[in-house]
Amino acid sequence: MKGTKAEMNKKPLKILGIDPGTTVTGYGLIEIRNNHPVIIHMGTMVPGKFDDHYQRLKHLHERALHLIDEYRPDVMAIEAPFYGKNVQSMLKLGRGQGVIMAAALHYSVPIQEYAPLLVKQAITGMGRASKEQVKYFLQKVYNLTDLDQALDATDAVAVAICHFIQMDKPQKNNEYKNWNDFVKKNPNRIK
Repeated sequence: MKGTKAEMNKKPLKILGIDPGTTVTGYGLIEIRNNHPVIIHMGTMVPGKFDDHYQRLKHLHERALHLIDEYRPDVMAIEAPFYGKNVQSMLKLGRGQGVIMAAALHYSVPIQEYAPLLVKQAITGMGRASKEQVKYFLQKVYNLTDLDQALDATDAVAVAICHFIQMDKPQKNNEYKNWNDFVKKNPNRIK
């Protein structure tokens, strides 16, 4: 997503965060108001209630389409799958992430992926934080007193907030020849 936080504040920016899973998928919608993320809505999709993997994918796709249609986010931030030893689990998770991404693409919503370590680092300051620690930090920082949501939902909010935090950071790009080239291609980053 191009632009600085200041540029994005002309109209409230809506970020839909997704913590994908084939048993439970969390989602969280935040809106940026006056350069501050405000949590609008969070919840879970439960494809695990279906025994058939293809029915789980169908459920994820339909629910993602519904969420995007209802909330009209400006961008989707999705947690990238972490690499595990079980190849079949990784394949199923990747398919789940793919059908959610397809829903965003259907509505021309840009997608940004973030590694789990980066998301946890952005929220707690610790890349190896637990889901419980992420939830705790969100409760404290955003004064959420009644947060009975599943950990997957709070993780999804964390992904959305991570995207907000990352918006002003320069992208790693090998296309810069030198500092002058960087300045020329990023005039909004120079004060």
